[in-house]
Amino acid sequence: MAISLSKGQKVDLTKTNPGLTKVVVGLGWDTNKYDGGHDFDLDASVFLLGENGKVTSETDFVFYNNPQGGNGSVVHTGDNRTGAGDGDDEQVKIDLSAVPANIQRIAFTITIHDAASRNQNFGQVSNAYARIFNDASGEELIRYDLGEDFSIETAIVVGELYRHNGEWKFSAIGSGYQGGLAALATDFGLQVG
Repeated sequence: MAISLSKGQKVDLTKTNPGLTKVVVGLGWDTNKYDGGHDFDLDASVFLLGENGKVTSETDFVFYNNPQGGNGSVVHTGDNRTGAGDGDDEQVKIDLSAVPANIQRIAFTITIHDAASRNQNFGQVSNAYARIFNDASGEELIRYDLGEDFSIETAIVVGELYRHNGEWKFSAIGSGYQGGLAALATDFGLQVG
């Protein structure tokens, strides 16, 4: 039975699931009907963060154009450009046992591609969620439904996996940003531009 989280909650992942090493983080969303004349392309991105909450290099930013990070321990499975269909829209596979020791936190984000030029924001997105499941068994372990708390934001930090006393935990964050992926990347220590 999956643990359902609310914004701000934290939960053990590996301590309560002994032997768990390979997980998949699934991110999903629906777009509301609107007649802006543009496609709605949401993207899941992952930032591998050191102790200081910043990336240590550009390769620690994992997304559809850089699908692997952390020496191959974090793999983005590909870009879904429409969000159509049921189930996860994008997935990230993680081998927790292989994440380099300098990576303390793995932050999961969803951004809207070209949001400013297309005049799009998360007020037009519904049913956004993140879930973590066991890669071997398919068993869903954690689920976080973001709710409809967003309006003008163009990027969301959904949540993060983080190390705590040698175990991995998950924190449901749900923080919205204006300024899209560029604002997130700058916050996480990447040079943008």
